[in-house]
Amino acid sequence: MNLPKLEHVEGKITAPQLLVLTLSTCGFCKRAMLFLENHGFAYDFLHLDLIPLEEKSRIKEEFKSEFGVNLAFPTLVIDGKEILIGYIEAKWQEKLGVK
Repeated sequence: MNLPKLEHVEGKITAPQLLVLTLSTCGFCKRAMLFLENHGFAYDFLHLDLIPLEEKSRIKEEFKSEFGVNLAFPTLVIDGKEILIGYIEAKWQEKLGVK
């Protein structure tokens, strides 16, 4: 996926590589990012509602082509290969190996 400049959050855990696609006003997105920070994960993120519409549309199309599903928020992309759509804490804990 060809993305614009991402924001980065430092953390002690740098693997796997994590990307969170969010909306700046989304409560679930904020909780997902807080979950990552509270567990010490480094991650990149992009608030799609803060980029131009044409670029947002292109990213959504690329996401669907690459992963076979529509983009919803938040979406966690793990090592560029695997995704979790939506923030369900138990699923994130299981996938990332934290409690």
